[in-house]
Amino acid sequence: MVSKEMYELGSKRSVIRELFEYGKQQAAIVGKENVFDFSIGNPTVPAPECVKEAIIELLETKKSDEVHGYTSAQGDFEVRKGIADYMNNTYNSQLKADNFYMTCGAAASLCIALKALTVNSEDEFIIVAPYFPEYLVFVKSAGAKAVVVPADTENFQIQMDLLEKSINSHTKGIIINSPNNPSGVVYSEKTFKYLADLLKRKSEEYQNTLYLISDEPYREIVYDDIQIPYVPAYYENTIVCYSYSKSISLPGERIGYILVPDCVENTKDVYTAVCGAGRSLGYVCAPSLFQKVVLKCLGKTSDIALYDTNRKLLYNELTKMGYQCVKPDGAFYLFVKALEEDDVNFSQNAKKFNLLIVPGGDFGCPGYVRVSYCVDTEMLKRSFDAFEKLRDLYK
Repeated sequence: MVSKEMYELGSKRSVIRELFEYGKQQAAIVGKENVFDFSIGNPTVPAPECVKEAIIELLETKKSDEVHGYTSAQGDFEVRKGIADYMNNTYNSQLKADNFYMTCGAAASLCIALKALTVNSEDEFIIVAPYFPEYLVFVKSAGAKAVVVPADTENFQIQMDLLEKSINSHTKGIIINSPNNPSGVVYSEKTFKYLADLLKRKSEEYQNTLYLISDEPYREIVYDDIQIPYVPAYYENTIVCYSYSKSISLPGERIGYILVPDCVENTKDVYTAVCGAGRSLGYVCAPSLFQKVVLKCLGKTSDIALYDTNRKLLYNELTKMGYQCVKPDGAFYLFVKALEEDDVNFSQNAKKFNLLIVPGGDFGCPGYVRVSYCVDTEMLKRSFDAFEKLRDLYK
């Protein structure tokens, strides 16, 4: 016998992965150039040159055990110190190496953080729609319960009145994601201030620390000179989950970190629990080579100007066609209102034209679809005819 719950998870991919696999199969039939795959957030912009230079330098100048051997369970000290110094210079923070725990990307960071904070099965974590679908899996896997706050489909910020009503004595924390996947929206300073005030008030009301888990894989991918805040500066009990997958185009290398700043209440206990959760889940000693690579690439990003080109092109063309689109300020996703209430059926109709777009229901926001524009610009241009044909189905 095997776990029924794990069997069900393993036997069915997420809708994003299903579309991605379908796209590969369809490309073999009709040709890759005739499939318009907007399903997955897989960066096509090359990693910055510093990544290649760092790999070559490390392999040529370091001993094998220095680049391929185990590091400390929580990550190489010099790497963690380097990240702390970078964050301090960037955000005027007061961080040190032991505030960081290196991980295999933001997914591992979230799983560890949730596991570290969950005490019993009555604990609840609030998720704000639209959200990354795997949040539900991660919370359940930690042994807690996910509570969803419906999307604000007017501004795609946070419906604070509904959030407040969702907080109770069982609430352990709230997961936020800005820039947001799938909407591309960046939370405003007003949102962060209101959120911080609400969490402080509710922590006092229930005499229980409420944690803000800030999932930040798109932190550097923003446009029009928008600034992403250092969230712990707004709310002290913030745990940051970060990944280098998007900022420097390394999704397959699985490298990121958890940040537990000193301003978190009982910070040493929380950090120790993070270390314990990492051990419990087997998430110790993140890939050694890429820990050292990101140390040499701090502050660098891939060429997000290419994403910006796609963002403007896609948004402008689809709105001209009559689609209603949420204007993205960050990440590389366009959230489009489906032309019917059933976003799943709308996505199925799109497949008739080899147009692969993800239904919004899996993001907790039915009636929308996500279009991932981290793709080749020429493919993007070729897809417009398919978008027009899809629109014409509904005339």
